[in-house]
Amino acid sequence: MNINMENSFTDALSADPILENYPRTVPNASFSWVKPISFSNSEVIHISTEVLELLGLDSFDKEELEKIISGQSSFDGFQSFAMRYGGHQFGHWAGQLGDGRAINIGEINTENKKWALQLKGAGPTPYSRTADGFAVLRSSIREYLCSEAMFNLGVPTTRALSIVKSGEEVMRDVMYDGNPAYETGAIVCRVAQNFIRFGNFEILTAHKEHEELKKLCDYTITNFFKSIDSNSSDKYLSFFEKVCESTLSLIIEWERVGFVHGVMNTDNLSIMGETIDYGPYGWLEDFNPNWTPNTTDRTHKRYAFGKQASIGLWNLVRLANALYPVIKDKEALESVLTNSYQQKYLANHHQMMCQKMGISDSSPTELINGLKRCLQMTETDMTIFFRLLANISTVDTQDDMLIKIEKAFYQTPTTPQLQDWKNWFGLYSEQLIKDGFVDAERKSKMNLVNPKYVLRNYIAQLVIDDAEKGDYKLFNEINNLLKKPYAEQPEYEKWFAKRPEWARTKVGCSMLSCSS
Repeated sequence: MNINMENSFTDALSADPILENYPRTVPNASFSWVKPISFSNSEVIHISTEVLELLGLDSFDKEELEKIISGQSSFDGFQSFAMRYGGHQFGHWAGQLGDGRAINIGEINTENKKWALQLKGAGPTPYSRTADGFAVLRSSIREYLCSEAMFNLGVPTTRALSIVKSGEEVMRDVMYDGNPAYETGAIVCRVAQNFIRFGNFEILTAHKEHEELKKLCDYTITNFFKSIDSNSSDKYLSFFEKVCESTLSLIIEWERVGFVHGVMNTDNLSIMGETIDYGPYGWLEDFNPNWTPNTTDRTHKRYAFGKQASIGLWNLVRLANALYPVIKDKEALESVLTNSYQQKYLANHHQMMCQKMGISDSSPTELINGLKRCLQMTETDMTIFFRLLANISTVDTQDDMLIKIEKAFYQTPTTPQLQDWKNWFGLYSEQLIKDGFVDAERKSKMNLVNPKYVLRNYIAQLVIDDAEKGDYKLFNEINNLLKKPYAEQPEYEKWFAKRPEWARTKVGCSMLSCSS
């Protein structure tokens, strides 16, 4: 089969001249040549037919493809590599980071786009530091399922082509509590237009490698921001403006579906405004803006749900600093941050919340804020609440409305709390009548933005528990369920349910560590 394979990244940018694969500081380069480990005892768990078609690989030799996604073979005409980048982690500059366990194995140019393929967990690279470069089954399942779930939710994301058991045992300390144990190794082949992060630019500026910085900017604009005139004198500023806009749009989408990334370090933010690096993520169970799924972030909650928008801005400031050597206009950068992010956030968030509530964009902010107060006042499941809210009719009484959403409560509201809910429903009903939308049409539109099914952590953990025993039946069921998250899917109704009480504190079902 003829595949249009390219090497545009490595052709345009500087290579690490050292070919040996050992941990080291890499100067004056954007990448290092490295090959995946050849896992001879690997086992393919799943290959996405949708992503195969996206890449034009649906007619590719199946046996050869399985060798490639398990590290045993490679695409003709492509030389694999690992990217060099840095990053701010939990607010502090961490220096060189890079692809410590991710290896780029292909760049396919289809009719519409470039697609980069990457094996995560395929062995060490020069950027692995003290780690082994491998990944385990539990984290690989979480990445595979979540990236595909996010795509079907309409949230910008990297994709997942495959998940493979490596056949190796990997030592990990799940909770970082001094109790390491062997786990099943695994590899995910993930797919994106590119895997360039904020940190790719940061490392170059930090080391004053300004010529390489300019080359990286030019490469990124030419290949992925084609609407920007590459001959324009302000192309780098236009590039930064578009990154600000796509980052804001991404975070608004996270807020819409209740997703919490968990590790919004600058090395984990895609320059394309796509969700990348699925570590200790989670979906809100009860609506709690202060919740983070990351055990490492338990004390300071830097990356909690309600802080993601402000952290997005903080990270963009770091990117602005990284791009300053090619823009050299502080006021212009500050203006973009203000106009393309800060000022737009409140308006975009307001519009998103109005869509979730089925009300007009001109609805008062206090109605939205009042709902947020009620949701936090009682432990209320976010996903279930907004899905049930669509069932409310303008002829319902306040008591009727409460009955229709009571399934979302984790505990029975007190009498004062019930009264607060009734008061809010009274205001909500007035707004619905004022808007004049037909109930059936409003419900239809609300159900297009409020998913019925999301990948709750306890569901992912049930899949992992079975998969670690070699049983993939539930994996396939949940994978199919998440392909249509907005559809009713009555055959899967049991998954339209609150987190079980047993999952409240179970490892993997509430908070998670970065261990993977």
